[in-house]
Amino acid sequence: MRHALAVLAAPLLMGALAYAQSPTPAPATTLRGYFAHQDGVQTGGAKLIPIKTPKEEFKVWTKRFGHNPRIKVLLLHGGPGATHEYFESLEGFLPAEGIEFIYYDQLGSAYSDQPKEPDLWTTARFVEEVEQVRVALGLDKENFYLLGHSWGGILAVEYALKYGSHLKGLIISNMMMSIPDYVSYADKVLAKQMDPAVVKEIKELEAKGQYESPRYMELLVPNFYAKHICRLPEWPDPLNRAFARLNRDIYVLMQGPSEFGASGRLEKWDRKADLKNLAMPTLVIGATHDTMDPVHMKWVSTQVQQGSYLLCPQGSHMSMWDDQKTYFPGLVKFLKATDKGKKRVKF
Repeated sequence: MRHALAVLAAPLLMGALAYAQSPTPAPATTLRGYFAHQDGVQTGGAKLIPIKTPKEEFKVWTKRFGHNPRIKVLLLHGGPGATHEYFESLEGFLPAEGIEFIYYDQLGSAYSDQPKEPDLWTTARFVEEVEQVRVALGLDKENFYLLGHSWGGILAVEYALKYGSHLKGLIISNMMMSIPDYVSYADKVLAKQMDPAVVKEIKELEAKGQYESPRYMELLVPNFYAKHICRLPEWPDPLNRAFARLNRDIYVLMQGPSEFGASGRLEKWDRKADLKNLAMPTLVIGATHDTMDPVHMKWVSTQVQQGSYLLCPQGSHMSMWDDQKTYFPGLVKFLKATDKGKKRVKF
């Protein structure tokens, strides 16, 4: 856990020209259009959005990258309490396709306000926060795609169940739809793949509450993180930055202190029975080496009304880093197909 923007003009022009051949040409079909300025002082796309909460008003940080009137992807990071930074891998792929995406640090995360209010850290309140962000950014049924990764996948599904009428498409990335099922998979499958002596020592440290012990990380990094969180031999700087800024107060309260399971306020979260109510085109992304069961992820894609499934065979939990050759072509294909009115995509 302690472990460029290279946007070439030629690829971007090729992507823009291809996009221009779609039925309704848009201003983003040129480099100038894709990187269009907003009125007023230029902030590089960054915008602080005021958020009303049961406590008081706070501000959350967002940053628009590119401009596309029909495909705007709002990114929900994991944690809870991580940051948008590990999504920076998108910069190497989506701009060349003319796809707009929006970074967003949820309340409590690094670039946003970080109130010390335990009552704020509930899934329901986060859903209302996302809705306020949507309104402030002018996203709607004609352009709004929501991509939730890990905890962000929970938040994305909760949002879609309540405010799905505003969505053009949904992406559930690397997140099972049941915390009890996730804990069971970690115990019955992932733990069985590890050295029994290592598992025994991890459990002993957890039983003693020694989650901050250096030995705890010494065991987890090579035996768990390196195999199931990110399989790259050297973790990318954006990923390291995101983990280094993790708000542990929120993380522990909602996820629990253990890095080998889940508890906290999310302990009993389960939306399997409600997936049938998701009517928007939905892409479910799983990975062979993920902490999340890829079989479960495929099943999720069959439970929503218009589901597609993308498996990253070389990927883990951060498959946008360790299986980019699968993750990004699949994501782009889904976004463009949905924009053209297709309900499902085959990979």
